[in-house]
Amino acid sequence: MSQRGITGTGGALFSDDGQDGLMHRAFLRGGGASAEDVRRTPVIGIANSASDLNPCNKGLAHLVKEVKRGVRDAGGLPLEFPTISISEPFTRPTSLYLRNLMSIDVEEVISVSPIDGVVLMGGCDKTVPAQLMGAISANKPATMVVAGPRPVSCHRDNTSVTVDDAWPMCDRRRVGEVDDAEWLEFEGNLNTDVGTCNVMGTASTMAAIAELLGFALPGSAFAESTSATRREIAYQTGVAAVAAVKRGTAPRDLVTPGSLENAFRTVTALGGSTNAVIHLEAIAGRVGQMIGLDNFQEWSRSTPYLANLRPGGSETLPAIEAAGGVPSVLTRIQDLLHLDERTALGTSWAETLAAASDAPTPAIAERATPRAERGALVVLRGNLAPGGAILKTAGASDVALTAHRGRVIVFDGLDDLNARIDDPDLDVHADSILVLRGLGAVGAPGMPEVGHIPIPAKLHRQGVTDMVRISDARMSGTSTGTVALHVSPEAAVGGPLAYLRDGDEVILDAEAGVLAHCVDPEEFAARQPSRAAPGPTRGFASLHIRHVLQPEYGCDFDFLRDPGAPGAAPLPARQ
Repeated sequence: MSQRGITGTGGALFSDDGQDGLMHRAFLRGGGASAEDVRRTPVIGIANSASDLNPCNKGLAHLVKEVKRGVRDAGGLPLEFPTISISEPFTRPTSLYLRNLMSIDVEEVISVSPIDGVVLMGGCDKTVPAQLMGAISANKPATMVVAGPRPVSCHRDNTSVTVDDAWPMCDRRRVGEVDDAEWLEFEGNLNTDVGTCNVMGTASTMAAIAELLGFALPGSAFAESTSATRREIAYQTGVAAVAAVKRGTAPRDLVTPGSLENAFRTVTALGGSTNAVIHLEAIAGRVGQMIGLDNFQEWSRSTPYLANLRPGGSETLPAIEAAGGVPSVLTRIQDLLHLDERTALGTSWAETLAAASDAPTPAIAERATPRAERGALVVLRGNLAPGGAILKTAGASDVALTAHRGRVIVFDGLDDLNARIDDPDLDVHADSILVLRGLGAVGAPGMPEVGHIPIPAKLHRQGVTDMVRISDARMSGTSTGTVALHVSPEAAVGGPLAYLRDGDEVILDAEAGVLAHCVDPEEFAARQPSRAAPGPTRGFASLHIRHVLQPEYGCDFDFLRDPGAPGAAPLPARQ
């Protein structure tokens, strides 16, 4: 939370009759505002992450007009400002590397600007959690508009092309099954408009979380990016932003143990992204809380998996949008939720769900007949992951693989993986376990989404489509497979993963929540760890290496967590 304690820096500055007010109004009028405009209250900042370098968020440039109209119609003064924008596909080494930097950007501008509240405008995977984290720390009333998913497209005989179709196409290309003509044709058909990934990936998962935490309007997560519905959502969010300021609802009022539990139960009922675990823990840390692996495990175990959405199911996002969106899922698990928690409209979830649809739909299973009795995200622990790991069981194509024992083949980083994975002499079998290490928060740096290790070409040609894979990296929410991710502590900081050797036996047991090696403890301890690459010595990269926390703390920087949160940096001594 911001500790500046500066008085008189809100929108009241614009109505001040002295020198400060004069200068503030004069500068706004120089930018085209009228004499009436500069005395409107409250003043609502609009943190816009639209960017040509971020196609997921590019449509926000048009939605901001609707937000401004909503703020004005509610009597407020909208003032737009840019923030950095993080694109999942275009950012190297990884978008998570810049999430904390974006949160600092958002926090600082909100904190030092003469605004009373803010509308956050984000979409792609890391922009939403970054904006939420920054706004929570700044602690001025905040609402959110997410970009919305891009439309479903088509390719040849596939009339429901979504981003998850890219992965099998890439595998087929690797083994020579896709020629240049189809490859180019698919490139033009995969994404046909702006917006976020149109499956239950990380962007859609975070949009649902923004709803449950009380920042985004109920039912706003899944409307398409360029639809009339999305424009209306943007307008109504502008109206809601003014109301939030008048109610005095600050972000720290919204992020509570109850709202965090509601958010995660919803994610696991939706079959959402593994990345949600990292982001929710980081968000909790900004208000001095820690969710913890035990809570994640219990909430997943006791929440049914209901959503039949790609990539874990067969339906597309328009199907769940037509069924009523997130509130329609909540009606089926409301006995598990804290219904007194607040929505972005200031109402309780109990009031909201009273009007929500619970009609049967192919997109959402009924509570009596869930897709699975337990949620789609499973916490794993054991001597290979003392700090935990995450498995998305909804992505496992073969249930037998979720209880598996096999010998590992270890890859040290991406160069090693790319050099050997398709080598015909690689000693690999369908029951082998592939391990990719050295790509955690410190090692990469930033945990790139490469944990979805490709199936070796020679096994792919034999019809193998899934194997157990283990990594200290992350995986795209659009990917599938039996992949244990976020292994902590990571290899680069000396975690057990650094001591594995080819041929070691490892056990994965999703039901028991176990990820463990079978090596004699004395032998294991006597080994030398894999060598970590030297870290950067300057700039933001150096700051990241020195201060980023492990996944169980949300990969936030220690100095950004609330001083009362586990993993937070100690307060500096007074001089």
